[in-house]
Amino acid sequence: MRRVAAIRGAAALTLLFLLAGCQTQGMRPDGGSGGDNTGDLGTPLMRPSPADVYVELGGAYLAEGKISEALKNARKAVLADPRHAGAYTLLGVVHQRLGQMEPAGKAFKKAVTLAPHDPFALNALGSWLCAQKRYDEADPYFRRALKNPLYPTPWVASYNAGSCAEKRGDVVQAEKDYRASLSANPRFAPALLRMAFITFEQERFLSSRAYLQRYAAVAPHTADSLWLGVRTEKRLGDKEQMASYAMKLRARFPDSEQARFLETLQ
Repeated sequence: MRRVAAIRGAAALTLLFLLAGCQTQGMRPDGGSGGDNTGDLGTPLMRPSPADVYVELGGAYLAEGKISEALKNARKAVLADPRHAGAYTLLGVVHQRLGQMEPAGKAFKKAVTLAPHDPFALNALGSWLCAQKRYDEADPYFRRALKNPLYPTPWVASYNAGSCAEKRGDVVQAEKDYRASLSANPRFAPALLRMAFITFEQERFLSSRAYLQRYAAVAPHTADSLWLGVRTEKRLGDKEQMASYAMKLRARFPDSEQARFLETLQ
């Protein structure tokens, strides 16, 4: 029992974003039906499922990097309840982590078929389509997820929509989506970092500095973020801050390509 509790407690925040709310398949907090056949997140109403525990354990194992155990539990969840949308969402995430993109897509599509208004399943399918470079197909799924007023983590779908827009070359839409993500969660590190990059490319260097500072307050620097800091402070003429970023880049990522780029600034 202690082992199970420890595993459950290890679930990463990103997995909670994806899987939270899926275990109960949209049941109302009071267990009532609300007079129709859908739950608070637009998923089919049903009693607690035998798949619930497998979804929870599978997500926790995935967060720990134990992919084999995550896959076992995802498969058990699907077998225990073939109409459990959260089980298919988890199965898709595991397949995607393994680089098995075709079965991942099938699982995500099945989840959306079972729960066409579930924002977690919709966001997952949109992300999968974006990874396949099917950008125009992906965007409507993010928008559908964001239409659900009870979606507890809309900043995730907004960020994913922005990332997809940026990949297809639409920086204007990407910035809108990143700003929407930060409006919903001002401390969401991925959106802060992308806004730092976008504003740098737009030569809005004070804004880039501000986004980088906000990013550093909530997440550890990467080689990319430190290199961006070096370039931003160079353009702003702050040699002290530029040297600080450069020192951190050399110390933390000495073998990185970004650290080698420092030589071009000498």
